[in-house]
Amino acid sequence: MKSDAPSRENCTVRRPRTNTPLQSLVLMNDRQYVEAARRLAERMMSEGGSQPVDRLEWGFRLVTARKPTPQEAAVLQAVFDKQLARYTNDIAAAEKLLTVGDAARNTMLPAGEHAAYTMAANLLLNLDEAITKE
Repeated sequence: MKSDAPSRENCTVRRPRTNTPLQSLVLMNDRQYVEAARRLAERMMSEGGSQPVDRLEWGFRLVTARKPTPQEAAVLQAVFDKQLARYTNDIAAAEKLLTVGDAARNTMLPAGEHAAYTMAANLLLNLDEAITKE
């Protein structure tokens, strides 16, 4: 991703923080980022426990290396619930989301639920803590 990164002709000791609209567009929609979110969602579903609250916390901890605050957990749960309702009512949209990327999706996972976790994982991968090194 280029955004406003310095060119490779010169060495930079520290890259400045960036939050351009182009960066947001790439991080939310780029094929590789969506596929990464889908694969993180697969791990959340298979390794994160049996309940959504456990899976969401597990994904948060994997991405940020800390537990979510109660407010963060509530926001993440609300996003997941909204996406779950959306994708369980529109399986075609869920299937379309889950085909993004080169790796084949795990067809053993329910499409609507997997798509909802993918959107939650996308949110996690776009947290400032996941993008910015300080």
